[in-house]
Formats: sequence, C-alpha cells, structure tokens
Amino acid sequence: MLDVSNLQVSYGQSQVIHNMSFTMGKEESLAVMGRNGMGKTTLFKALIGILPSEGKLMLNGQDISGMSSHQRVAAGLAYVPQGRMIFSNLSVQENIEAGLETARAKKVPSEIFDLFPVLHDMRHRKGGNLSGGQQQQLAIARALVSEPKVLLLDEPTEGIQPSIIKEIAATLNEIRAMKKIAILVSEQVLSFTMEMADRLAVIEKGSIVHEERRETADQAKIASFLAV
Repeated sequence: MLDVSNLQVSYGQSQVIHNMSFTMGKEESLAVMGRNGMGKTTLFKALIGILPSEGKLMLNGQDISGMSSHQRVAAGLAYVPQGRMIFSNLSVQENIEAGLETARAKKVPSEIFDLFPVLHDMRHRKGGNLSGGQQQQLAIARALVSEPKVLLLDEPTEGIQPSIIKEIAATLNEIRAMKKIAILVSEQVLSFTMEMADRLAVIEKGSIVHEERRETADQAKIASFLAV
C-alpha cells in the first residue's frame, strides 16, 4: 500500500533522513518509534509533501513523489500532525468539514460520528474548547473524511492523559478494521504501539536501526532505544 524507497530529507546542508526505505501492506499498521530529534516528524512531513525530499514514494501502485501535499491527500494519504493543529475558532463540525476538500462526498459521513460520538455531541462547540483527547479525535476525524488509503499520525499521544491513550489505540484499531486502511504512526509511548501496531521500527538519527513484529517484539530492547 505504501512503498518508500531511498528517502532523503535535508535542512540546508544538514541531511536529516538518510536513504530510508520501508513498505506497508494493505490494512497494516506500522509504528515508527524514537526519541525526540531523531527525525520522526521530518519523515512524516516529507511523506505528506510539506518538506521537499528525494527518493520514491509509491501509494497503492501510484508514484506520488512529485505531487504537492493536496495532490497526495487526493491520492489517498492523510496526515494528523503533531500537536493536532485543529482550527481553534471553528466549530467541531467546521473542523471536520475542512477535510472534505478532496473527498467525493461533500458531507460528513455518519460513520465518523459513530466512531467519535463525543464529537457529535460537541459538533457546535469551538475546537479550542475541547480537551486534548477530544482534539486528537477531531484531528483524526478531519483526516478520515478525505477517504484515505494510508493514515499518518505524528505523535498522537502527545499531551494526552494516560487514561485516554488506551482509548485512542482501540479507536485506531476500530478505524483500521472499518475503513480497511493502513496506519503509520510515530510514537514514543511503547504501551500504545503494542496495542495497535503490527510492526515496530526504531529510528535513530534519520535511519531505521531496528524493526520487528509486535508479537515477537523485545520490549526491553525497544525501550532502551527510547531511553534518554
């Protein structure tokens, strides 16, 4: 579903992502883990087209390497940025509708509110008045209405109460089953990724240094990569 080949991203003369390659199967979930400053957000911004990059990106057999961000969204890539980046002064309904730009339907599907009933209850409330967990749900809902084939989530548990983190993992598993999509997530919370990822990859200084499947994952080893 997603094939990344020899991806390179630089800030000026400083290369941040080094010839990174990985693939994702249909309906697979992959967690990219690593400490702050290791390149996770840079990777995600390059995939969605916010940052210029070199290398090849194939989405469901289509080369999206030369596409702009909105073209990549139309092709089936959706992005939930770090910090959620919702529109604080718009209502919940208006925030979700902002994701309809490239969608065939121009109305928010009822299944979105089935997945996130709290958003239905708060649909007339301003996005800035929601809790961190509710804003994360809103950002995911906004991405889902674009009808993606692959959903990118950058640090979805950041600033979220521990009691809510498990709920978000369960919701992502439900989304993947219902929408038949692949999910790529960047994360530092190992317990979260063990709840929702099929595979875990560790990134250090812009390169993947360790990768294994969840069912055989050496959690102590992965945790050692994440330790400061």
